[in-house]
Amino acid sequence: MDGFTFDTVPTIICEAGALKRIGTLAADRIGRRILIVTDRGLASSAIVTDALKSLEAAGVAPVVFDAVTADPAASIVQAAADMAREARVEGIIGLGGGSSMDVAKLAALISPGSQPLEALYGVDKAVGKRLPLMLVPTTAGTGSEVTPIAIVTTGHHQKMGVSSRLIIPDVALLDPFVTIGLPKAITAATGLDAMVHAIEAYTSISPRNNPLSRMLSETAIRLLASNLRRAVDHGADVEARGAMLLGAMLAGQAFANSPVGAVHALAYPVGSRFGVPHGMSNAVVLLHVMRFNRSACAPGYAALAPFAFPHLAGLGQAEQVDGFIDGLAGLMRDTAIPSTLGEVGIVAADVNDLANDAMAQTRLLQNNPRNMTYNDARAIYRAAL
Repeated sequence: MDGFTFDTVPTIICEAGALKRIGTLAADRIGRRILIVTDRGLASSAIVTDALKSLEAAGVAPVVFDAVTADPAASIVQAAADMAREARVEGIIGLGGGSSMDVAKLAALISPGSQPLEALYGVDKAVGKRLPLMLVPTTAGTGSEVTPIAIVTTGHHQKMGVSSRLIIPDVALLDPFVTIGLPKAITAATGLDAMVHAIEAYTSISPRNNPLSRMLSETAIRLLASNLRRAVDHGADVEARGAMLLGAMLAGQAFANSPVGAVHALAYPVGSRFGVPHGMSNAVVLLHVMRFNRSACAPGYAALAPFAFPHLAGLGQAEQVDGFIDGLAGLMRDTAIPSTLGEVGIVAADVNDLANDAMAQTRLLQNNPRNMTYNDARAIYRAAL
């Protein structure tokens, strides 16, 4: 077996109701003066109210930064770091979806003042120390609570990534109760996002692909595929919500160590140019990228397929790949996830610009099982219309 390194969060707390004791957890592990990074919608919710009560009861002084938006701009990250510095906090809690957790990661890294944000873009550019960090996901999708990656919007159509072990948090807290009440559309799209993480991590040609990531992808895809419909149709089902949250976290661990490929590369321009949420952006290109990749990674798709859809076990490789793609299409139909670019307002005239933007995602495309050219990207976008 080839050698490998696997990085992940030191402490994972997966427990229904864990948010109610976040105060003692933070006091023991993060600090006594805390910045909570979240968005305005959550800031006025019972989730944040409960967190604040627990923190205050444990003698922790919280300060709230609630200006996070979807696809957060660099200026939002800087504002959160400035607040952390001015309030002299000892640690940071990111509470929300992927955007809030990404802002929390970067604010914890730059608020000590050793590096400006723009110096961090890329892989392993960060140096120095960061503030202690706890992340609490309120959606079952991004897996950001266990990854070394944060995405920032730096221009009109441009996103930049920071990839560094320094932003792997100290604590990931998974409480399915905080995902109850999540709208059906968000539940569906974020769940599909997590499934994409598992699929791309499993078939990545990155030299960092490893047995642990593949094992985690298998378990993640099983949990996600078998619980997505239930979580969408029965949003108060704690068991289904917990399975989705755990599956998303496992998929996050998988792709944190075996990075994603062309689905994400083609999804990013859809999100940045048209404001399409990330999970939905992945959904509208997923099946078409899988068909493109089929000639290069049919064995990988076939091996993963029965974990998602057990009835495919024992079939031939071609039948398993077909069944995997068809099964994913069925999940998307049943949960009303858009599966075409047209459903999110994209037309043929947009294809060239999308393909140009996608080809700039070399960090991701290098992990794809099949080499992708500009003309390939155009053809996939056209097929997805």
